[in-house]
Amino acid sequence: MAKNKKHKTNAMRIAEQKKVTYKEYEFPWTEDHLGTDRVSELLGVEEERIFKTLVAVGNKTGPIVAVIPGTKELDLKKLAKASANKKVDMLHLKDLESTTGYIRGGCSPIGMKKLFPTYLAAESSVYPEIIVSAGQRGLQMALDPEAIVSLTNAVVVDITAD
Repeated sequence: MAKNKKHKTNAMRIAEQKKVTYKEYEFPWTEDHLGTDRVSELLGVEEERIFKTLVAVGNKTGPIVAVIPGTKELDLKKLAKASANKKVDMLHLKDLESTTGYIRGGCSPIGMKKLFPTYLAAESSVYPEIIVSAGQRGLQMALDPEAIVSLTNAVVVDITAD
């Protein structure tokens, strides 16, 4: 399952094209351990700094991306309000790859097939860098939250459940 270190994902290529510095983390993964608790353990970093990328569908906007701490839950009502939708539902897992180009456990907010409206949880602003998927299972990238904003046109907003 180890990947060649020379392999670059779309997320990494885009970061490099835009001259955004990031730190790459590679780790062994299994289908049973895709959660941020396991990733934080393997990487030796606080779980609060590991953010997961979730894809939802708004009744007006279509696909939207939410990037939230792995320790939190997405509040669909807050996401709907932030994205000017009346209703937001999670994208069906079977549609994830065809919509984003990424698979479950390897979905990065950077480098999707299209630049979807992206919302970065407000919690990101307390860290000098956060860790997101680099677009492949077992591969993460740490970067400044502002870099995610610039690479995805993200809006930083409160979208997590209290």
